[in-house]
Amino acid sequence: MERVRSVADLDQLCRHFRRELIELLHSKGTGHPGGSLSCVELLTALYYKIMRVDPKNPEREGRDRLILSKGHAAPILYCVLAEKGFFPAAELTTFRQTGSRLQGHPCRHKTPGIECSSGPLGLGLGAGLGMALAEKLKKSDARIYVVMGDGEIQEGAVWESAAAAAKYRLDNLTAILDFNGVQLDGTLEEIMPPGDLTKRWEAAGWNVVNCDGHQISQIIEAIRIAGECKEKPTIVIAKTIKGKGISFMEGRHQWHGKAINDEEFERAMQELGIERGEWNGGFHS
Repeated sequence: MERVRSVADLDQLCRHFRRELIELLHSKGTGHPGGSLSCVELLTALYYKIMRVDPKNPEREGRDRLILSKGHAAPILYCVLAEKGFFPAAELTTFRQTGSRLQGHPCRHKTPGIECSSGPLGLGLGAGLGMALAEKLKKSDARIYVVMGDGEIQEGAVWESAAAAAKYRLDNLTAILDFNGVQLDGTLEEIMPPGDLTKRWEAAGWNVVNCDGHQISQIIEAIRIAGECKEKPTIVIAKTIKGKGISFMEGRHQWHGKAINDEEFERAMQELGIERGEWNGGFHS
């Protein structure tokens, strides 16, 4: 598919990805629905409107790179990469199975389109920092994007990387915070209140842009602004909803990694506007 698409087209594609994700996770009885659903628009905007990538040549020098630091959202990244053409969509049926390239967390050494193995939270920004430094040394105009979870920024390694990125003035590095307010076993306010994130990141020396993480047009504009900022890295704080699009999942930490049973699957598909006759099966059995 072409990188240049209308916002309406991208909104429709997000609907497709939500359906595909729910079918996939239901069919396998495993995975992380909540945090995958919250970053659908973020990944769709990046891969279909912003990033310069080539599925036919995924290792091309000078390409833009995305690191999914919140690696538990791998299933939605796999849906996006398959649709983009990095590997056959039929391979999604092997998700989290023995021997599959599509494991529960992304693996750089196995899966086309994956730029960094992730899973242990807090490490993605440091990896992105290294890639951004390397591209600067090569005088490349490639950009590095790191998608992080908000619970993840409780890790000290994130702030060490933030300090280094500011020191080296890495204006080719953009972090994108999936700010859904909910982590594994509760809300951020219950577990570790984040405070004023705009002020915290500005104090760390970063340019900060806020947006609605479910509005494609706002995401595109936020990343455009990030691209114009010089001498500073940028973080886009994208306000999102965990479990977005499915009422009984929205905002509930229980859906961080909960399996979807048959009754929940039917209700989710109905809420996504999918009629029973449209369950054409990629994954539904």
